Amino acid sequence: MPAPRALLGCSMSGHNRTRVVVTGVGVVSPIGIGNDRFWESLVANRSGIDFLQSVPTEGLPSAFGAEVRDFNPVELLRDRKFVKVMCRGMQLGVASANLAVTDARLADGQVDPDRLGVVFGSGRMTCHPQELATIVEACQTENGFSPDLWGREAVGRVAPLWLLRQLPNMPAGHVSIDHNARGPNNTITCRDASALLALSEAVRVIEGGRADAMIVGASSSNIHPVDIAKFHNFEGLYRRSDDPARACRPFDFERDGTVVGEGAASFLVESYEHAVRRGADIYAEVLGTGAGCDGYGAANESAGVGLVRAMESALSLAGITPADIGHINAQGKSTQTDDIVESRAYHRVFGDLALRIPVTALKSYIGHFDAGAGAVELAGTLLSLKHGYVPATLNYQFPDPRCRLNVAKGEAQRLSSRTAITVNRTAVGQSAAAVLRAI
Repeated sequence: MPAPRALLGCSMSGHNRTRVVVTGVGVVSPIGIGNDRFWESLVANRSGIDFLQSVPTEGLPSAFGAEVRDFNPVELLRDRKFVKVMCRGMQLGVASANLAVTDARLADGQVDPDRLGVVFGSGRMTCHPQELATIVEACQTENGFSPDLWGREAVGRVAPLWLLRQLPNMPAGHVSIDHNARGPNNTITCRDASALLALSEAVRVIEGGRADAMIVGASSSNIHPVDIAKFHNFEGLYRRSDDPARACRPFDFERDGTVVGEGAASFLVESYEHAVRRGADIYAEVLGTGAGCDGYGAANESAGVGLVRAMESALSLAGITPADIGHINAQGKSTQTDDIVESRAYHRVFGDLALRIPVTALKSYIGHFDAGAGAVELAGTLLSLKHGYVPATLNYQFPDPRCRLNVAKGEAQRLSSRTAITVNRTAVGQSAAAVLRAI
């Protein structure tokens, strides 16, 4: 077995390679704002899924959601004047970045601004109908909608900064401004896989010597009637109206849909040498990342190939074997098809070890909100490695024989190994994986 890069600081080929570590974590989630509250909810089996309170639920396919409550953007953003040009998802993401930088104890000016970059994942930032109602009304005539009135009457009623609330690259821009990060800057819009793909890009940037540190994260909010309706058509929501805390049941035989949510998480990622030089505490080293795609959809014969390739690539780059993995942080969407496809992918990669490696699915706590959910799950992996426990998967009561996995249940379990793999996969098969080890 090749020696782990975490110990040797080199790749499998033996060439010197820059080690990359995570030194800051910031979470804004349905089960807690801040790392301590988030982790306490995980080990206490406290679900964030409940009846929706911020939007009317009449006519919606589901009355349940995982909302971030008690969130006041003014308290968590560096400059309150930007709140009006941020949609909800942006506010959550920028707040999480501020928490991550604070957690990393990175003082202003401690990193050369040209050597500090940002890579951020964004979910769908939908323009909701009421935002354009005034414009549409301005184009109405007795004969109906008149496009000719658009330029003469309607354009002047559009708020000059309206578009800034819809652009997916704005979280990365706001984070860059907040922290004077003038280095490489990019936005990833691959839904569930966005956070891990952003982490992978940040690692490559640091390994390539283009930055000393990167702020990485992802955010999204699907708590709106329009978004919920779209989400149901694309993903399949849990539709019963009883007991919301039991609604999301990853890998359970009786699972019948996912639950919408919102949230964000961010991370400070830097070279190991840079972190040691400034005396930073280290959560974990990023040993390897990988990505892949099925090619088309979740239900065809190639379903899961992308996830298999992503995990194999991450393990190979990490220079470890499946036996070194202490737990898997799963996608665990809680739909019939997706959980089966994911389970089969684990068996293809881990073989019989898939029956023994603990698997946790944090969507049972936080719901599903594409880009942001992947980031919050990554935060869960890092905190698991820090504390030495893997959280239980909620609502796992009736094992599905088509998903033969060692799903963690009951209560948080002590880890046998401080090495983990975390994965995400979209409904159309885009997949990403990352292997991390506590050091």
